[in-house]
Amino acid sequence: MSKKESVTMTNLKNEHDNPWSILNQKEVYDNPWINVTEFDVLNPSGGKGIYGKVHFKNNALGIIPLDEDLNTYLVGQYRFTLNSYSWEIPEGGGPLGIDLLVSAKRELKEETGLVAEEWTKIVDLHLSNSVTDEYGCIFMARNLRQEEAMPEETEQLIVKKVPFEEAYQMVVKGIITDSVAVAAILKVKILLLEGKLK
Repeated sequence: MSKKESVTMTNLKNEHDNPWSILNQKEVYDNPWINVTEFDVLNPSGGKGIYGKVHFKNNALGIIPLDEDLNTYLVGQYRFTLNSYSWEIPEGGGPLGIDLLVSAKRELKEETGLVAEEWTKIVDLHLSNSVTDEYGCIFMARNLRQEEAMPEETEQLIVKKVPFEEAYQMVVKGIITDSVAVAAILKVKILLLEGKLK
């Protein structure tokens, strides 16, 4: 066994041990949505350094609606942070401590006007775990009915109904790049290929 293999096996045995030590920490920014903390640390090799952590005050939620004809709904909006337009699935934030499904139902109704009778959680994910603690959850919504959308005042949205395969091709071609949307669409594609959805 090589030294490298030995180290890997040792790490696997202790995968839940935290190799980081925090020497000091200070809050450097706070608003209603995020908090930024800078930590003085000892890294896993014992060297001193700093680490910035962005704490999110909401869970990220994505909803992929799928009707009986395997159409889905995409939401288009201009993303301030990217300085570009983005096609996504219905998404939003749910306050920490609030049931994820309750928040997901609200987001779907707000953005698209859709109400679903059947909900299935299909993906858990961390969106950028090198710098944030943001947790995301994706639901698939089925048995849909259309009501009136109620977008927030900050949202200027375009909602379009497309065949699921078209949404999948938008991911393949790099037109959809939003991580929650990509994860949701690829997961649904896998479920379809495995014969688990009809």
